[in-house]
Amino acid sequence: MQHDAHSHPDHGTRTGHTGHTEGHESHQEQHGGGHQAHHGGHHEQHGGHHASGKVSWSMAARATLHCLTGCAIGEVLGMVIGTALGWGNTQTMILAIVLAFFFGYALTLRGILAAGVDFKTAFKVALAADTLSIAVMEIIDNGIIALWPGAMDAHLSEPFFWIVLAIALAAAFVITTPVNKWMIGRGKGHAVVHQYHH
Repeated sequence: MQHDAHSHPDHGTRTGHTGHTEGHESHQEQHGGGHQAHHGGHHEQHGGHHASGKVSWSMAARATLHCLTGCAIGEVLGMVIGTALGWGNTQTMILAIVLAFFFGYALTLRGILAAGVDFKTAFKVALAADTLSIAVMEIIDNGIIALWPGAMDAHLSEPFFWIVLAIALAAAFVITTPVNKWMIGRGKGHAVVHQYHH
């Protein structure tokens, strides 16, 4: 074939050009089909998020990690502020819990507002998505810290305090993940946020 193309340059050029054009069209069809398949698959997968039993553990874990990040920021900040102001354990814990909810909601709000949703609607979505998840997380987290001997009286400068906090947050993550999986499977919790993340 190479020899014939060399002997008849015009014919070879036309054949090569035609082959290139057909190849390009074939590539476009494949690309278009692949894109449609991907797009359709995305919607099927998205629909599956709301169907009970089809929610992946990785998805539930990501939703839990999202809440955990806000909770951790709020709790640490609350403890730092409470300690700096010389507050007692109870006052400091209350502030930490309030800030944990605040930052948990704030992270979700940021993502929804970025999608162009008005604040009132975004706030309602954030409340629906995170309230139970954060509540469970805070009960587990603060319960462990409160019951762990010496943890409440440990200073922020002591490694012991941070070790207990890390264990408490890890336990909260492990226990809250199945809760989020169950909620997303029922179309609740973080499932209400997914429609704003296309």
